[in-house]
Amino acid sequence: MNIPIASRLAHTGEYYFSRKLRELAALNAAGANIISLGIGSPDLPPHPSVIAALAASAAQPTAHGYQGYQGTPALRGAMAEFYQRHYGVALDPTAEILPLLGSKEGLMHIGMTFLEAGDAVLIPNPGYPTYRAVAEICGAEVREYDLTEAAGWLPDLDALAATDLSRVKLMLVNYPHMPTGTAADLPFLTRLVAFATAHNILLVHDNPYGFILNETPPVSLLAVPGAREVAIELNSLSKSHNMAGWRVGLLAGRADVIANVLRFKSNMDSGMFLPVQQAAVAALALGDEWFRELNATYRARRELVLELLRALGCQPAPGQTGLFIWAAVPAGFADGYALSDAVLAEARVFLTPGGIFGSNGLGYIRASLCQPEALLREAVLRVKSYRLKVKS
Repeated sequence: MNIPIASRLAHTGEYYFSRKLRELAALNAAGANIISLGIGSPDLPPHPSVIAALAASAAQPTAHGYQGYQGTPALRGAMAEFYQRHYGVALDPTAEILPLLGSKEGLMHIGMTFLEAGDAVLIPNPGYPTYRAVAEICGAEVREYDLTEAAGWLPDLDALAATDLSRVKLMLVNYPHMPTGTAADLPFLTRLVAFATAHNILLVHDNPYGFILNETPPVSLLAVPGAREVAIELNSLSKSHNMAGWRVGLLAGRADVIANVLRFKSNMDSGMFLPVQQAAVAALALGDEWFRELNATYRARRELVLELLRALGCQPAPGQTGLFIWAAVPAGFADGYALSDAVLAEARVFLTPGGIFGSNGLGYIRASLCQPEALLREAVLRVKSYRLKVKS
C-alpha cells in the first residue's frame, strides 16, 4: 500500500537534530564516544524544591487525571507573578496567560490559529528552524528577513517597511537571539512595536534565553508601551530552570489573542500533568540566587568552549547570551558544515553547523554549553590534538 503524504509536508523535512542525534547515537553504539556540543538541552537538574514538589504531588491519588486546558490557577498565578517580578509586566492570570506543553508546541498552536494559504510570515535568517517549518506546514509563504553580523544581528526595519507587507500576518522574533546570542534593548524593541503597529502585523516574540549569561536585566517585549496591541510572547522553563524534558512553556499577551490560540490548543492536546504544574509553580518561585548559581556554572563552561573554538581558529563575537557560543568559521573551511564534519570525523566532537539556521549562518558554527566541565576539557584536548595533526 502506498499512502501519499499530505502536501503540507512537501517542503518540510525531518528536524535536523532528530536526524543528527540518531546519527550520533549510531556512532556511539559503534564505539566512537562522541562529545556532542550540539543541542541546548541543559544537563543540570532542576532545583531540589522542584523535584520535591513533583514527588509530593505525584504521591496524591487524585493527581493523575486529566487537567484543564488552561492550566491550574496556581500555575497561571505563578507565571503572572514571575512576569511582574522579573520583567515589570502585569498580566491577568485568568485571561492573558496560557500554559503550554513547551513553547515549541506553542509556535504550532499560533501558526494553526492565524495562518492559512495566502498569508505571509516574516522569519529571521538565521533563526530557529521550527519557525520556517510552522509557516510551511500552515500553508503560508515564508519571507526571510536578514540578520547579519555587520548589522549586529538585528533586522533592518526600514528596509522591511519599504517592501510589500500587505499579506504579512505574523513576524517571528527571538531576543536574546538563537543562534547568535544577540540581546535586544528596549529602544530596538520599541521600534519593532512601532513597525508592527504601522503594518498591522502580529509580533510573536520567542523569549526563552533571557536568564542565561545575560549581563543586563532580562527584557520582555510586552514591557514596551503599545506592545499588548500587536505582540504575544512565548516563554519557557526549559533553559532558565533546567526543565527541558518537562515541557513547560507559556504564551502571554492580549486576552482575545490568547482565547483564540486556546481554541486550537484545546483541540490539539490535553492539560499538563498536575505534578508537573505543581513543580513549575515551585520553579517559578525561585529567587535570584538560583540564576546566580546557574550562570556561575555556565560562565566557567563558556571559557572552555571559547578555548575550544579559538583552538579551531574560530572567531566568537563578545557579549553573547544564552546556552551557546556562535563563531565565524576560519579560512580553510568552505562553511560550518565542512568544519563540523571535519571535527566530528577527526576529533569526535560534534558542533552544530550554522547553515541549519539559514543561509546567513553558513559561515558560522554553534557550540552548546550543556556539557560538564570534565567533558568540555576532554573536548578541548581532542580539538587541540586534531589541530596539531592538521598542522604537522
